Amino acid sequence: MILEIAKWIVLFFGVFIIFIGFIMLFNPKKARETLRKAGSTNFINYAEITSRLIPAIALILYSDLSKYPEAFKIFGWIMLITSLVLYAVPKKIHHKFSMKSADILKPIYFQLISPFAFLFGGLIIYNVNWV
Repeated sequence: MILEIAKWIVLFFGVFIIFIGFIMLFNPKKARETLRKAGSTNFINYAEITSRLIPAIALILYSDLSKYPEAFKIFGWIMLITSLVLYAVPKKIHHKFSMKSADILKPIYFQLISPFAFLFGGLIIYNVNWV
């Protein structure tokens, strides 16, 4: 049961990444505005970090059943560890980093990197075994 739930969370995560790719491609200003909000309030900060933890744990739990178990396991652990580190980083520093990143990433850059979101989301979905 837990593995089935993890599988669907991983699939949803892949679809979510692809959806974000479309936002980056067709509405890059919105993507940039969203990036600027990271860490801006306690709710946004902890909701963002927690929403990273859920697919991270799902990737780790489901990794042995995936087509490339090591890739899922490593990626899941990286997401999990970075999420836990972000819990310890003061919200102010997290927000400052997101603001600086948004200043660097002009809307055209979001459009240029959007195909990587499609590829990455597709690879996540492809890596799930349907049997």
